[in-house]
Amino acid sequence: MFQGETAITVDDKGRLAIPTAYRELVVRECGNCLVVAYNPFEAGCLWIFPQSEWERVRDQVNALPSVKAVHRDLQRKLVGAAAHVEPDSASRILLPASQRASAGIEKKAVLLGMDTKFELWSEQAHLSRIRQTIGEDQISDDMAELRL
Repeated sequence: MFQGETAITVDDKGRLAIPTAYRELVVRECGNCLVVAYNPFEAGCLWIFPQSEWERVRDQVNALPSVKAVHRDLQRKLVGAAAHVEPDSASRILLPASQRASAGIEKKAVLLGMDTKFELWSEQAHLSRIRQTIGEDQISDDMAELRL
């Protein structure tokens, strides 16, 4: 559904404009409802889900037994801190200040369309990640099967 990389500016109030290429899709496919959550696996990044995709992820995460600390941590980061946002008339969403601060997202950010969700990266974290290459010792069996 979502694909591509877009440089984003976050305004002084913590709002970002949804890129023009995604606006109609967000209205039509997402019912103009999005959910912002921490990325529990990578620093410097937030996840932005369409409402329906979020509900699927939320239900899977909440189904994990909370007796394990790692499950509780995932539930805390994804479900406990999730924020529902709706684009305003200018197609801007307000990112929660606590999430922006935690991810280090300030004025400049990068929005990546990752099929069923967006990743919103601080500019510096994105540059750091994208500059890293994948070494031979990191290639999984599944990756080795790809014809790139």
